[in-house]
Amino acid sequence: MRTGRYLLKRFIYIIFVFFIISILMFAIYKSLPGDPVRMMMQDNVKPEVYQQQYEATKKMLGLDQPVPVQYIKWITNMLRGDFGYSTEYRRPVKDVIGVPMRNTVLLNIFSMIFVFLIAVPLGITTAVKKNSVFDKIVQVVTIIGYSVPGFVIALLAIYVFAIRFPIFPISGVKTAGFTGTGFAAFLDTARHMVLPVLVMSVGGIGSITRYVRASMIDALRMDYIRTARSKGLKEKVVVYVHAFRNALIPIVTVTTWWLIGLFGGSVVIESIFLWDGLGKMMITGLNQRDFSVVLAMQMFYVILSLAGNVLMDIAYTMVDPRVKLEN
Repeated sequence: MRTGRYLLKRFIYIIFVFFIISILMFAIYKSLPGDPVRMMMQDNVKPEVYQQQYEATKKMLGLDQPVPVQYIKWITNMLRGDFGYSTEYRRPVKDVIGVPMRNTVLLNIFSMIFVFLIAVPLGITTAVKKNSVFDKIVQVVTIIGYSVPGFVIALLAIYVFAIRFPIFPISGVKTAGFTGTGFAAFLDTARHMVLPVLVMSVGGIGSITRYVRASMIDALRMDYIRTARSKGLKEKVVVYVHAFRNALIPIVTVTTWWLIGLFGGSVVIESIFLWDGLGKMMITGLNQRDFSVVLAMQMFYVILSLAGNVLMDIAYTMVDPRVKLEN
């Protein structure tokens, strides 16, 4: 009963914040310079019919109405699954974002898996071997990993793995002219995904490793760990069952916000590697004043952030029974 009441409160909170942010985002983009109607118009239109076509296009896009009316129409349509009309692609937004969203989700999922497969065991090992040579080397490498900007790492990766040693392709989602299907198509996409995933994972591995290490060091100092060891339990049981589980709460917090930021951070990486995802589409939309596409992308990130907060609270209760949702 209490859990249901808590989730209802969080749901109401998400709706309230969603509408506040949507109003702010809509107002910001409406105040930006540039006329999407003129950018949509063709240059070879005769002067005598230009104004007539301009007014017709403006009316078709709904830009002839007051801004509050435009917002109400936009948010109402968006809640029904209609994200507007793209002035750049000359198609409804929902028909444009399908493939890029799939590509972005695919890229981020593989990056997330890669980061956790390396960062969690590495963080635990460095905590157990605290102040050893291995620990100190990992600390230096991880500091460099999350301190160096992603675009610098991307340029280094391109030079090493695509130019100096041409192992992986530089850009794109698939090879030009590739006609394979099934597993062959997946392998081709995977080759193009290696460099973006590698670059996106470097910072995540650095930060997550250090947080796992710090949480594990705190947990290993607790009295219950000494008690477990005094009972003769194996070291693996002490570390992975007792210590790691109690170190999960700070790890869950950092991991949740890292996952949310991962989608936003892929904007730069997608642009560098010409990966056909939401990031590349957002950059194109901003340059071309295609605000319907940009707003749809922004609201996707807003929903992701709001949902992440709720999932983080639920994860707390899963890793620590002492934590109650209503608290």
